[in-house]
Order: sequence, then C-alpha cells, then structure tokens
Amino acid sequence: MSLKLITALALAVGLSACATVDTSTRNAPLELPTLQASDSGTEIRRDYNLMDVVVVVPESLRASESNAYYPVADIVWRGDAIGDRHAQVADLFKAAARDVASDLNGSQDVYVQITVARFHGVTERTRYSVGGVYNMVFDMTIVDGAGNIVEPTRRIEADLPAPGGQAALELEQSGQTEKVRVVDYLTFVLTRELSPALAVAPRV
Repeated sequence: MSLKLITALALAVGLSACATVDTSTRNAPLELPTLQASDSGTEIRRDYNLMDVVVVVPESLRASESNAYYPVADIVWRGDAIGDRHAQVADLFKAAARDVASDLNGSQDVYVQITVARFHGVTERTRYSVGGVYNMVFDMTIVDGAGNIVEPTRRIEADLPAPGGQAALELEQSGQTEKVRVVDYLTFVLTRELSPALAVAPRV
C-alpha cells in the first residue's frame, strides 16, 4: 500500500471520528442490498474487492500477563507464546482479513483500516475453570484507491464465548485452539461487515 493511501486512511479515521452510526439495521437480511439514509439521502452499495487491510494496535493499549480471573487491561491474549501481544493481536486480524479477501471479489476496490481498541481474552486460570468471553472491540474505516471515504469509521464489538474447564480441553484436543477459534470468528465478523448487505449510512 502506498504512503499516500496510508495517509488517506489515517485522515479518513480522523475526519469521521465525530460521525454517529445508526446500528439498528446491522443485522438486516442479506437479500436487502442497500440502505437509504433518512437525512442524507445517500445509499451505500457494497460490492467490494478487498485490496488490503491495515491493522493498527496502538502502543497505548495496556497488555497484561497476569493470571488473575479478569485482569484490568486492554489486551489479554494467551493463544500465542509470551511475546509482543500487540503484534500478535494484529496478526490475528491480518489472518482473518486474508481469509475474507479471498471471498470478496466485487467490482469496487477498497482498502480497510482496523484500529483495535480492546482485545480482552481469557487467562489460563479462567480458561481452565469457569470460562469467559473474548471481547474484541475495533474501529473500521473503508476507503477507495484514491483515499476517498467509502464508509466512515464505525465501532464494532465482537464477543466470542470462551468455554472453560473440560470443554476448553476438549476443544484444544480437537484442534480448536484459542487462535483457531478467534481467527475463525474474526473472519466471520469481517465478512459480515464487508459483504453485500444492508449498509449503514451514517448521519454526519
């Protein structure tokens, strides 16, 4: 991706930060391809060809290696060996984006920026006892090749149940590791947010 396009993505995020999004139609049936905005009169037609995804995990997000039941932190992740948790979280989103891109081959080339706001998984203590939730929150902006905003920044929250105890062990033994499950779920979420469907037309 060119420096110009990266700059445009960053600018798009900033310009649309004050926009509000009506989420009441987010789960509308897939056979409805467009949404007419009540105020702006614009409609968004999704027929995307996903060219690239930029994933930003701000260094300001605090990662925790505590083995408490629920550490107070922005990033909690145990699906990889101890290391750079920010980079590991970014890699999860990138893996999901690659899977999505292989299925999005529409007529409009688009580029996506994802900025992670929270990625709170479960610790070893939680996973092997009571279980919990992978709480993933991120902002997504969609632009075209010229850097023009196609869909302004909107916040997406994705929660994936994390079974505990014996159920967690059985998943692990069947190949459904934390990493596999999280990437699969993020792939589902990104597909839902980028596929032809009722598109959210924000009121700016």
